[in-house]
Amino acid sequence: MSNPVIDSWLEQFVATALARDLEGHMAMISQKVMVFGVPGFDTLGYEDWYRQCAHEFPLGLISALEYSRIKPRTTSGDSILFKSLETTRTSDGGTLAQAVEMLLQRDGDNWKLTQLRMLPEDEARHDGLL
Repeated sequence: MSNPVIDSWLEQFVATALARDLEGHMAMISQKVMVFGVPGFDTLGYEDWYRQCAHEFPLGLISALEYSRIKPRTTSGDSILFKSLETTRTSDGGTLAQAVEMLLQRDGDNWKLTQLRMLPEDEARHDGLL
């Protein structure tokens, strides 16, 4: 089942990352974003994400980024929760596939990522993402 908000948001999210558009990319992420499930960290926030992108983008470390197997979970007028398989290809030829859960919330006329959770392998397999 496709959702036009998810599809459009992910398309722009990927495009800004691959264009190395730091400001455009970060504008899609809420300053209150919380990232869960990153090994070695309880949570990460906006500043952590910004620093990572500010390091990776100028070096061109990401050569491809795609989201597949998108599974909407809940939707309302101002929030959308979905799961997806995120596949990142690096400039050195590596590939990382990670199942994620993302929460988008309306911010005026735009949608922003407010929460991202890296899914454990058993949950990702159960949901058909891996």
